[in-house]
Amino acid sequence: MRVLVIYCHPSQTSFNAAVLDVVRERLDVANVETRVIDLYAVGFDPVMSLSALQIYDRTAQYTAPIRNHVEALTWCDTLIFIYPTWTYGQPAMLKGWLDRVLAPGVAFELPEHGDIKPGLTHIDRLGVFTTCGASRWLTWFVGSPGRRTLLRGIRLLCAKRCRTVFAAHYNMDSSTIASRSAHLKRVAKAVDRLIGRM
Repeated sequence: MRVLVIYCHPSQTSFNAAVLDVVRERLDVANVETRVIDLYAVGFDPVMSLSALQIYDRTAQYTAPIRNHVEALTWCDTLIFIYPTWTYGQPAMLKGWLDRVLAPGVAFELPEHGDIKPGLTHIDRLGVFTTCGASRWLTWFVGSPGRRTLLRGIRLLCAKRCRTVFAAHYNMDSSTIASRSAHLKRVAKAVDRLIGRM
C-alpha cells in the first residue's frame, strides 16, 4: 500500500496538524509506505495562470512545473486529504492543487464526445479529514460542497470500487478539549478502516 497525504493548513499548531499526526501514527503502525505533501510548507502555487491554461491539454509540457506532485499522485494507491473547511469548501491552496494537478493525461482523459474518462483508477482508497466552523446541519443545508467535490467528483476519477472514509469536526470554533479528543479517536478508527485494519 502506498499512501499520499495532501495536507493543507497554514498553521503548524492547528488542530488539523493534530489530525495529520494521528493519520501518520496509524499509517506508521500499519507499516504503510507514506508520503505527505504539506502544500503551505512547499509553497505550492495554486494559481492557474493563462500560460498554463493555454497548454492544459499538452500533458508533458503542462505538468513539467508540477512534476513532483504528479509523480506522487501516480505513485499512490491511497489518497488522503486533511484540510480546514473554509466558506463550506476547500481552502484556495487545496482547490488550486486540485485544479492544477488533476489534469488531462494525469487524472482523466478528455474524450472526443461525452464525459471524461477516469485516470486515477490505480487509487482504490480515498480519505477526507476536515474541520468546519459551521454546524453539521448548516453544512448539510448549503450542500456540503467541499465533501461533494472530493467524495463524489474526485471519487469518480478513481477505481470503481474505491473505498472512502470521511470525518469532520463540526462547530470547530466552539470546540472543547473533549470534542477534539473524541474527533481524533474517530480519525484513528477511520484510517484503520480505510487501510483495512478493522
